Amino acid sequence: MKVTEHIAQAKDTLISFEILPPLKGKSIDSIYEHLDPLMEFKPSYINVTYHRSEHMFKKRADGSFDKVEIRKRPGTVGICAAIMNHYKVDAVPHLICGGFSKEETENALIDLNFLGIDNVLVLRGDAPKNETFFEPHPNGHRYALELLQQVAQMNNGIYLEEDLQGGIKTRFCIGVAGYPEKHFEAPNLQTDMAYLKRKVDAGADYIVTQMFFNNQKFFDFVAKCREAGITVPIIPGLKPLTTKKQLTVLPRTFYVDMPEELTVEGMKCKTDKEVEALGQEWLIQQSKELKASGVPVLHYYTLGKPHVICNVIKAIR
Repeated sequence: MKVTEHIAQAKDTLISFEILPPLKGKSIDSIYEHLDPLMEFKPSYINVTYHRSEHMFKKRADGSFDKVEIRKRPGTVGICAAIMNHYKVDAVPHLICGGFSKEETENALIDLNFLGIDNVLVLRGDAPKNETFFEPHPNGHRYALELLQQVAQMNNGIYLEEDLQGGIKTRFCIGVAGYPEKHFEAPNLQTDMAYLKRKVDAGADYIVTQMFFNNQKFFDFVAKCREAGITVPIIPGLKPLTTKKQLTVLPRTFYVDMPEELTVEGMKCKTDKEVEALGQEWLIQQSKELKASGVPVLHYYTLGKPHVICNVIKAIR
């Protein structure tokens, strides 16, 4: 079922989760162990992130180095199929521009369609860790808008091969990212909003936001979207604060502001266990306020902390 169909049929705020594929060489059992305690909350769908290859240098016996390409977290498509088979819950694979050609993207979409996966979250993706700027695959997409347009074309039965006639129409529900505090590369929020509007006009069915820790930022973002004529569902993305280090790492990595109150109280904590308890309570209050405001879905970035998310959801039911 499409994400938008879940939302249309819901009588209350839905719950969804986001997970990472396991590191290469690890068992899918780690996914099940992560999700098992969360399934009692009947998530409407589960997002699975996609990770581009990274270039690394391996030293040879003669002292020289070989540049090799490694994908540390493969398996997104297979994990989505496994989740749907194991839990009978819809899965939403991420699709990214970085490291993929248009043909590879088309083939991935064909596989997803054959598997009965109705949803994709379309993202540009980040630059590799050892590179400053994002560079697309030579035969790929530079922007999420272009990737979205390719998915929308396939929904209309249009494939890359121009002479291909009678191509089957896919039925993907397309999600895109929104940034309440703006994308870090956008010169200002107005420019970022205009680009988001272009994605919606090109066929995006819903928006899921970057994490935020101040609900007012989300409410202001939604208001600006509505003023801009963006009418699709807007889903808040939520993450718990669990370590003291995250007080500085999260703002630097994800370009989000930490509220002063949360920062002051977090700095008082002597252990990460204390920070986790603080972050859990903060997320509970965030979730309660967002739910009361009528958001369609509470989307939790679980990222190795399912027990925290379990406690949060129990507290807001």
